[in-house]
Amino acid sequence: MSDLTIAVDAMGGDHAPAAPVDGAVAAARTGLHITLVGRAPAVLAELARHEPAARQLISVVDAPDVIAMDESPLAALRRKPRASIKVASDLVARREAHAVFTAGHTGAALIAAHSALGVLPGAERPALAVTIPTRAGPSVLLDAGANMDCRPEHLVQFAVMGAAYARVALGVERAEVGLLSIGTEAGKGNDLIREAHGRLAHAPIQFIGNLEARDIFTGRARVIVCDGFTGNVALKVSEGLVEAIEAMLREEFEAAGASRLGAKLIEPAFERFKRRVDYAQYGGAPLLGVAGLVVVGHGHSSATAVANGIITAAGLARKRVVERLVSSLAG
Repeated sequence: MSDLTIAVDAMGGDHAPAAPVDGAVAAARTGLHITLVGRAPAVLAELARHEPAARQLISVVDAPDVIAMDESPLAALRRKPRASIKVASDLVARREAHAVFTAGHTGAALIAAHSALGVLPGAERPALAVTIPTRAGPSVLLDAGANMDCRPEHLVQFAVMGAAYARVALGVERAEVGLLSIGTEAGKGNDLIREAHGRLAHAPIQFIGNLEARDIFTGRARVIVCDGFTGNVALKVSEGLVEAIEAMLREEFEAAGASRLGAKLIEPAFERFKRRVDYAQYGGAPLLGVAGLVVVGHGHSSATAVANGIITAAGLARKRVVERLVSSLAG
């Protein structure tokens, strides 16, 4: 796959189409072919801000409909058959692109991908697999928002896919799997968690039992499994906490009357900390279980986050993640 093409939902995200277009231009500079999918006049106007040389590997496919973040995804996709995320997913289904990247409506991305691409054998529900920083290196949290209501068998499927993804995409040789609960004891949690715990103990994975929320970032488990509601809340709390910690540390440093020299000395540490925990460095999370490669970015994605998400999608395509997940689920 030396000539990869990534379809980008140019209308997805809070800063569309500017951020998707700028991110696509940055990603194209790495040699990737980009197909921007969205309202052609608006997309072309954004592209015109960039020099012609930067646009050589970029094409535009018109998609006049847009799914807003506050719309019901299923109803919206029925009313808007030419929505940008649907058209982008169709490009992958027709093998005119190797992957889709979107920072738009997660529910719309899931339904569009499911409709256009189908699901892998053995995967009833696709799961959003978010890479999170831990003290032991990157880990995977899933589901992080694709499925609000799950059954125990779905969590088992998430665990199997997550373990395979950690090995293939993150290079984690020993992918221990933990189940997010309110206590480490096997009997803790609601009915879903208790039944899933029993099934995970017999699944073909390295299951280490329940995890509490405080264990997420220790690296004790390289795969953390939960339902989409719990995972999304955990993810958003973590993002807010990181921003608050950084702001409070700066306030304390300034209140202490630090010298200009002291500020210069501590600034690199702040920057390294931010890079370790910033979602923009990963760019997006794949929908595992879809029979095609779909990467979903944060709704607030900047151009940098979009570029990294596109590059992430290309990297996963090169590693043939979808094909390797098929064999994992079959086992």
